[in-house]
Amino acid sequence: MNFKKQFKEGLLTKNPVTVQLLGMCSTLAITTSLFNGIGMGLSVLVILTCSNILISALRKVIPNQIRIAAYIVIIAGFVTIVDLLLKAFIPALSENLGVFIPLIVVNCIVLGRAEAFASKNTVLASAVDGITQGIGYTVALVIMCVIRELLGSGTFGGGLLNGGEGIRIIPAQFPAMQMVMPVGGFLVLGCVIAGSQWLMKHLEKTSKKKEAVK
Repeated sequence: MNFKKQFKEGLLTKNPVTVQLLGMCSTLAITTSLFNGIGMGLSVLVILTCSNILISALRKVIPNQIRIAAYIVIIAGFVTIVDLLLKAFIPALSENLGVFIPLIVVNCIVLGRAEAFASKNTVLASAVDGITQGIGYTVALVIMCVIRELLGSGTFGGGLLNGGEGIRIIPAQFPAMQMVMPVGGFLVLGCVIAGSQWLMKHLEKTSKKKEAVK
């Protein structure tokens, strides 16, 4: 197990949003405020990590013919727990995210990591994979939330800071409301993907130069 490699993959080279393009429905729908992005990201991180751990622990017990159905049942159990906890302790977040929390059951990120990684690796490695992929997903959401909220609402930290109203950065009459609409989600996602691709190529070139010097 190489934690550094897994962290780099989750954050950049195999980021579930910017590279694998998984979970696009929730990514485009809820990234209108920092509150939503952090809440959704952490929810997926917890569910992904717990699901990976349990699926890895049971990988030799679950029959191959019904593995997908078994994975969905396990994931659904953790989604239900998180959904009920949000409704009990953070009702505002639960209301904002709405149906997208229950839809984590069929989120390609969680099911994909269960099939591609957790079912083939140890519990510890699967836990690290869940954490790193969850962090990568959360970071991508937060970046999109900050950009869309700032340009679309003119605020930062909506739902978290200044009594939930966020800190006003741009005067109320200037923000481009389209940025918090679906079209804004597609535009920002495209820019974030382009930025991540540029960063990966830049890091690759830098690494090759260092190796050449050695």
